[in-house]
Amino acid sequence: MPAILFGSISTIADTSELQRQAFNQAFKAHGLDWDWHREEYLTMLENSGGQNRIADYADSIGQTVDAETIHRSKSEFFQNSLTESQLQPRSGVVETIQSAKIKGLKIAFVTTTAQENISLLMAALHPIIQVNDFDLITNADRIDRPKPDKAAYTFALEKLGEKPDNCIAIEDNLGGLESAISAGLDCIAFPNQNTAHHDFNRAKHLVDRLDFDDLQKFLASNSNKRSSKLYSNKL
Repeated sequence: MPAILFGSISTIADTSELQRQAFNQAFKAHGLDWDWHREEYLTMLENSGGQNRIADYADSIGQTVDAETIHRSKSEFFQNSLTESQLQPRSGVVETIQSAKIKGLKIAFVTTTAQENISLLMAALHPIIQVNDFDLITNADRIDRPKPDKAAYTFALEKLGEKPDNCIAIEDNLGGLESAISAGLDCIAFPNQNTAHHDFNRAKHLVDRLDFDDLQKFLASNSNKRSSKLYSNKL
């Protein structure tokens, strides 16, 4: 059975600016005069891992900080913003999920964020998008190695009982794209507000909205390639 695998939170609802604002709130709370402007933050997003970004930035300006503690505060600010903001699903996401369920496709949310972030996201989007819309939801506690490592997608494929060529991943950042490709998946790049300028040339396709009919065509193409390969092996 084909499956559509959503990657990070911002493939479902664009929280990229909420994330940046939460970093700046955390810096202020810890007495730092750092202020990550949007232009600066866009470049940082080319690499995965918020705690790593804090540590790398501190090194770049010659400061020593407790990156883990600051990142924990950032997560708290971000979680508060998920509760307070009026989040909306991204363009085409609801229609894609609904159509996939009608057609009998599996839907997974393959993220390595904290479970609390996922719970708050689902609460903010309820009832438009609900937990039971997904056949599988991963989180940081279930995955040993975060993206861009392939572990999240390898785990998801195993739990879903699917092969990579029977699925398609949807990712909004380069780390997620690398993770999906490393796991053998074709990936649709669906950049968020702050990753739109990144180079997604390794993606199967680049879109600014999801269209279920197009996703079906990619899945069908993969299925045809698989059938042709099996036929060739038999000859």
